[in-house]
Amino acid sequence: MITGLTLLFLTNLLLMNTTELAETIRKTVRDVHNYPKDGIVFKDITPVLANPILLREITRAIVNEFRPLQVDAVASTEARGFIFGSILAHELDCAFIPVRKAGKLPYKTRTQHYDLEYGSASIEMHEDAVKPGWKVLVHDDLLATGGTAAATGELIRGLGGLVAGFSFVINLSFLPGEKILEKRFGIKPHYLVSY
Repeated sequence: MITGLTLLFLTNLLLMNTTELAETIRKTVRDVHNYPKDGIVFKDITPVLANPILLREITRAIVNEFRPLQVDAVASTEARGFIFGSILAHELDCAFIPVRKAGKLPYKTRTQHYDLEYGSASIEMHEDAVKPGWKVLVHDDLLATGGTAAATGELIRGLGGLVAGFSFVINLSFLPGEKILEKRFGIKPHYLVSY
């Protein structure tokens, strides 16, 4: 029989430091060439999601970074952002805000247009998703040009919320996303691995 103390001991054995975690993520993420269009190398996190220990370690690392901020909500964009975003909201004991492509939410929405690495898009958030003064963590799986994250941040601001931070599993450092978010929001994005 596994007792609570035994489980705690076993959990602590699994803890990775940030260097080990970054290297494990890097080895696990799959590159998919020419997706969604020619010339793009897509970073596929599906193999990460198939590894429950790695999933737990990623969650732990992000939660440890943002727990001191006592955020009121985590806002994440579909679809991959939803995976970690909802887990993070659960672990941070706060609300989860789904940010979706235009036309996908059932209630009254706010819309934000933005550019991305390979085109342009619009995202929406329910108009009552953020209470005035709420501290909201924006999370997505990957930071590239920063368009999606910045658009999410603008939606939060537009509803009277405060962007408490930006969280990503992966940063593509050869693209301007990190600099754009720092310039527009005055916040250095947090990420676990950079390419």
